[in-house]
This record gives sequence, structure tokens and C-alpha cells, in this order.
Amino acid sequence: MKVLVTGANGFTGSHLVKELAALGDEVIGLVRKTSNLKRLQGCQVKLVYGDITDRKALEYAIASVDWVFHTAAYVELGLVNAAEMARVNVEGTRAVLEVAKAAGVQKLVYCSTIGVFGDTKGEAVNETFVRKQKDFASAYDRTKYLAQQLVDEFAQQGLPVVSVLPSGIMGGDDPHFGPVIAQFMQGRLKLWAGGDRITGIVHVDDLVKAMILAAEGGKKGEHYIISAGDLTTREMFEILGKETGRKIPGEAPKQIVRLLGNVLDPIGRVFSWQPPLSRERVHYIYDRCVRVEASKARQELGWQPRSVEETLRDIVKEMGMVQR
Repeated sequence: MKVLVTGANGFTGSHLVKELAALGDEVIGLVRKTSNLKRLQGCQVKLVYGDITDRKALEYAIASVDWVFHTAAYVELGLVNAAEMARVNVEGTRAVLEVAKAAGVQKLVYCSTIGVFGDTKGEAVNETFVRKQKDFASAYDRTKYLAQQLVDEFAQQGLPVVSVLPSGIMGGDDPHFGPVIAQFMQGRLKLWAGGDRITGIVHVDDLVKAMILAAEGGKKGEHYIISAGDLTTREMFEILGKETGRKIPGEAPKQIVRLLGNVLDPIGRVFSWQPPLSRERVHYIYDRCVRVEASKARQELGWQPRSVEETLRDIVKEMGMVQR
């Protein structure tokens, strides 16, 4: 099988490239000329250089491939370049869809997010859930929702595209929550905000397996939630604490966290600095709860992820190996 992975050098994309290569597939990776290729060192992958909106680069990369995995995205909360995020997440997805349709690919798998459901207010929802939240919590929330709308439109036009909607993607080399776990493992994380916040998680390698299963047997136009389960942040630290012997961090006072978010937000904007807390980040910590259940992927795709506890234990092992 000949496949293309957009965002091949990213967290999810690089794990996908490695798994596809291990399965014997011929893998092409679309990356930018400025991309950091450290994650792809030693990988069996042919690189094509180009921006995600560059149709000529896309046409060259997609020519003669059987499957396309679209993982490229601008992922960030807080102070972001909203216009650039829309260009990458929305217009980049549009370009991939248009070129893939013209090329007649056998299957396109789009890596979406459970965030497209909006705030479910603690209700665990499945793929039939219709978004009730009218506004958007962030530029990322808005752009991924608009990109998903595009994907669904192309599916209705006949493009064989399947969407996977992962919850929080984790792994030993996770660039987002990974540094927090590293601090915890080193005994340097004394305080944390939002211990009661519920979040769903999935190991990046289990997500990769789900994406490949979606390419093999996912039905055109279908959505598949990909989550091992959810837990509170406090419960997450308790599991990590049992594995590492570290004491779970104390709870930062909510009023102080909100105050810091309000104070640091304008400072970050003035100095073009991404503060550790902003109004948007505080909103995600305390005011927004997206919960899902992933039985459809298990039943229709045969997806068998590790449990939440196994996911966290494995991440501790993986990070311990990296640190050594």
C-alpha cells in the first residue's frame, strides 16, 4: 500500500509513519521546509516538502497513493495567530480534500478532535451528538469545527473520507502534557489547577491503530470517537503517583488562577508571549467539559485500546526510557 501522511513530522504523524512503515507500506510524508524532522530520524519515509495549502506540492505527494492520512494541524490554546490557524486548519484541509478528490484516492482518514462537539457539560456523548454550543471556546475549537464541516461536505459529494475524533492524545514524547508529566516525575510539580477537570485520553499509538483500522474498514463519511476513557486530572496524578512514588500536586486556588489568567493574558498580547495561563486556558480548565464514549470504534472497527491506567503506566515507562 502506498500512503501519504500530512504533518508527518508531528506527534501523531510521526507515530503513524513509523507504524505504517513497520507494516510494509510505502510512506510519503508531507512536511514544510522549516519543519523539525527529529521525530522522523531513521524512519522509512519519502519526504515531500510543501505547505499544507500548496496544491502543487499536494498533487505531487498524492499522485498514485492509495490512502491519505491528514494529521497536519495548528494545535495551540491561549494566545494564537487566529488567521494563521484558520489558514492551516481550514484552508489546508480544503486543499487536501480537493486534491485527494481529483486524484481519486481509495480512502482519506482525517484526524479531527472531540472538541467539534463543543461543551457537552459533563454528558458522555457519542457520534450522534449534535453540537449545542453556539459559540466557540477558542480559535482551535472554531477552526477544527469548520474543517470537520468541510470534510462532511466532501463525504456527501462522494469522497471516501472517514473522520477519527480523538480525545487527549498522550505518549512518552507528547509535546503538550508530556512536559507536565516530566515535571511531576522529577518531583518538581507542587501545584496544579483544576484537579476536578475531567478529560478523556488515548495513547498516540492506539490512535494510530484506530486510524489504520479506519482506512481499512471505516465507512465513507463516518465519524469514530477515539478515546480509552476519561478521568479527572487528580485521578490522573494519583495513577502517575503510584507508578513513580511521587506525591500528587496540591490544588491551586481557583480565584488566584482566574486572576492570573486575566492578568497574564494582556501582558502576553503586548509582548507576543505565550503565558502559562490565559483567559482561554482558564476557561478550558474550569468552565468546559467535553466527555465522550468510544464504543462505535470498538464495535465497527475492532479497535482495542489499552485502558486509561495502562496508558498512563506505559507513558511513565516511555518517559523513563527517554530520560535515561
